[in-house]
Amino acid sequence: MYTIIDIETTGTVYKYGKITEIALYVHNGQTITGSFVSLINPEMDIPLHITRLTGITNAMVAGAPRFFEIARTIIELTAGRVFVAHNVNFDYHFIQEEFSRLGYDFQKKKLCTMQLSRKLMPGYQSYSLGSLCSALGIEINGRHRAAGDALATVRLFELLLEKNRILGMTPFLGKTAHLF
Repeated sequence: MYTIIDIETTGTVYKYGKITEIALYVHNGQTITGSFVSLINPEMDIPLHITRLTGITNAMVAGAPRFFEIARTIIELTAGRVFVAHNVNFDYHFIQEEFSRLGYDFQKKKLCTMQLSRKLMPGYQSYSLGSLCSALGIEINGRHRAAGDALATVRLFELLLEKNRILGMTPFLGKTAHLF
């Protein structure tokens, strides 16, 4: 039903940046049913401030697959599923741009755990992944790394699913990042 995704990149602007790491967790609404995690060779230098944030170096990605080499896996793990991420448009636009460079139109229903958190759990001072997870007691092993952040998003998503169930709301359809 869902694929929870996190990426690390060479910068913050998808038109100019590239993906350096990706983590995808397939989720059936109850538990993780599949996963894929990989460094990605961005075929460009990783700026020093990004390396300081993520710990991902040029040497680490030198032998990693390039995006086109893992594109099929991404398509398979997102097929027929809602694309879920914290601040979804960041991850979605980077992935969409990488596919566009390959001549493929990547279009998925998407769901933002940041926006959903604001709706289902109002009153927090910050809805950043780190702040929200800290407030909710969700451990992040590997902050600013794709697998660590994606697994934290999975745990947050599961809390949101439960909150949604308790409130008796309809299931998350994920038609756009703004409709729940």
